[in-house]
Amino acid sequence: MDKKLIIPGVILCADKKKSVLRNHCIEIAGDKIYDIRPFNKNETDKFPGEIISAEKMVLIPGFIQTHIHLCQTLFRGMADDLELLDWLQLKIFPYENAHDKNSLKASVRLGLNELISGGTTTILDMGTLRHQDIIFDELVSSGLRAFAGKCMMDENDLFPSFKANTKDELKNTYELAKSFHNSSNCKIKYGFAPRFALSCSTELLKETKEMMKDFDGSIFHTHSSENKNEINEVRKRYGKENIDYFNSINVLSDHTVLAHGIHTNDNEVNLLKKTNTRISHCPSSNLKLGSGIANIPGYLKEGISVSLGADGAPCNNSLSAFMEMRLAALIQKPSHGATSMDAETVFRLATIEGAKALHIDKEVGSIEVSKKADLVLLDINSPDYSLAEDNQSIYSNIVYTATKESVDSVMINGEWKVRNKKSLIFDSEELISKGKSELNKLLNRTS
Repeated sequence: MDKKLIIPGVILCADKKKSVLRNHCIEIAGDKIYDIRPFNKNETDKFPGEIISAEKMVLIPGFIQTHIHLCQTLFRGMADDLELLDWLQLKIFPYENAHDKNSLKASVRLGLNELISGGTTTILDMGTLRHQDIIFDELVSSGLRAFAGKCMMDENDLFPSFKANTKDELKNTYELAKSFHNSSNCKIKYGFAPRFALSCSTELLKETKEMMKDFDGSIFHTHSSENKNEINEVRKRYGKENIDYFNSINVLSDHTVLAHGIHTNDNEVNLLKKTNTRISHCPSSNLKLGSGIANIPGYLKEGISVSLGADGAPCNNSLSAFMEMRLAALIQKPSHGATSMDAETVFRLATIEGAKALHIDKEVGSIEVSKKADLVLLDINSPDYSLAEDNQSIYSNIVYTATKESVDSVMINGEWKVRNKKSLIFDSEELISKGKSELNKLLNRTS
């Protein structure tokens, strides 16, 4: 069995005890953390495997992002300065509609490279209407841990050609789930992905939720309560607020992840709490689209599950977990006070709370013996960071100062994916060249 011994300067475990370990090492055996113990210099002479000396680095669990659109990475910088419904109608729906297999593959690979190189080891991805098998194939090839599924749409007043009929959507989704749920040694699970209330019939939403019973451990993933105009349209159509509507058709549950949840009333907050529905907070996207700021401190106070996601590259324009952590902390302070959303709390949203949201916290999200070895080494030893060595300063460095450039190495399931700041999966020049070529072809298809 392949063994590795990692000797970091500090280990942030993100476990229940909130352990911060110094002068410890971690032994990896195969795909799991075999042991965490005080480091003895003598043991390196006899260790039968790879030894990683990283005494100036911080070891953390891999980041878990619970709302991503890999299919949109190719459109970065091409849908700026628009509100949500205009953004979808004028830019994103036409672009996604124009994807063929090659352009989708280029988009997904660009996104995967950025996410993994930035320390993200698990995602919940919302796919696109066609060619979802391409996304699954690339996820499997990359080794990333992921929940993913075909983006389901059987209604679309904004861009009518970008939808499918209800029966086909349900049939194709079921076939994809049968093919890919628990694939790639169970690293890939199905995330059923009806896009949002305005693009899905009630029948589609209800049947999709019912379908999940055949796929234990799957997730229901949709958008909700992101934009006031969106909510007004939902209210006109159904006579209810967005989350109230979802509750009335029984799609809320502890296996439901709602992206955004910005504009909610007291009754909806109670419904989220009662049903144990999860919220994926996407601060960069919410700011860039002018959607608003979700009351995350309020959700946390009520015990509602909150995790973080970068959303898509055209509404961010980055897929960095560091960016989301920094903004998640900063944007709440003017309204809720400087002590709200402290660095350690936000770090946990990006790690163990993401795992809990997806019900995989027994496997990943923290550094503990017997969990999967999804780990990130951060190099934050420079004059640009706090030089204090107390625990608070380490969390502060990660949440407020670090960037994706701080990532030195990334391990998923015991395998290195990034080492010494170099991807072992993707070639950057090839990604750029292929991406430009496929983008030009896609734009020709939209003209």
